[in-house]
Amino acid sequence: MRVSVLAFIVAAFASGAAAQDGAKWTYEGKTGPLVWGKLDPAYDACSRGREQSPIDIRGARLNTALEPLEFHFIAGPMTLENTGRGIVAHVEPGSVMVAGGVHYHLSGLEFHHPSEYPVKGKLSDMEVDLAFHADDGKTAMVAVRLDQDRGFPNALLATLWEHLPTQPGTTAKVTDMVSAGGLLPEDHGYWTYLGSELTPPCTEGVRWFVFEQDLSISRSQLRTFADLFKMNTRPVQDPHGRRIEANE
Repeated sequence: MRVSVLAFIVAAFASGAAAQDGAKWTYEGKTGPLVWGKLDPAYDACSRGREQSPIDIRGARLNTALEPLEFHFIAGPMTLENTGRGIVAHVEPGSVMVAGGVHYHLSGLEFHHPSEYPVKGKLSDMEVDLAFHADDGKTAMVAVRLDQDRGFPNALLATLWEHLPTQPGTTAKVTDMVSAGGLLPEDHGYWTYLGSELTPPCTEGVRWFVFEQDLSISRSQLRTFADLFKMNTRPVQDPHGRRIEANE
C-alpha cells in the first residue's frame, strides 16, 4: 500500500512538473487565463472544457445522502515552494481523506489570493486548496476560504509564514511537526461538484469539496502573502449546468 501511495504522489508531482515544462503561463497579461488554452495543445481543456473550475457557489441543493468527510492527518515537516505564481506546501505521505468510501492521500497544499471560489459572487481574502489523490487515479480537492480577522491569526500559518520563500524558484524546509488539519474549519459542512484543476493543463474529472465555513487569518498574515502575490487566482468559469450539492 505504501508503495502505491508514493507512486501516485510522485505521479501528481510529475503532472505539475509537466505543466511547469510546458508553455509559460501567468495569471495576467498576454499569457493570462483568457488565453491559457491557446498557449499549448496540452492546455486545450482550459478553453474547450465544460467542467472547468472554479465556479461561483450558488444555488446548491441539499443532498442528505452525502457522507461527512473523514480526515486522518499525520503531523510532519513540510517543504514550501515559491513557484513564481504562488506557494505550494509539499507534505510527507500518510495523511488521508475518506470521501464517499474512497481513500484519498494528501499530496500538498496550494495558497491563493484572493480566493478562487466566490460564494454568491463574493470572494474571500485568501484560499488554501488541499490536493488529494486516490490509488485508482482519482483526484479530489478541498477548498478552504480564508478571511481577514485582526485578532485571530491562524496558528499553522504563523509557523509556515516564518519560512515563506520569497524568491521564485526557491524552497524552504519547515522542520516543525505540523499538520494540515490546522487549516480546516471546525464545521466540515461542504459544497461539492465535479470540476477541474485550477491551472494548466486544467485537467477535468476533479471532485471538489468547498467548505461552507471560512477560516480566520490575521491582517499581517494576509499582507505577508499579498505582498508576494497580489493576485494568483483564475476567473470564475461557466458551470455549463453542473449541479452543486451541499451535505448540510
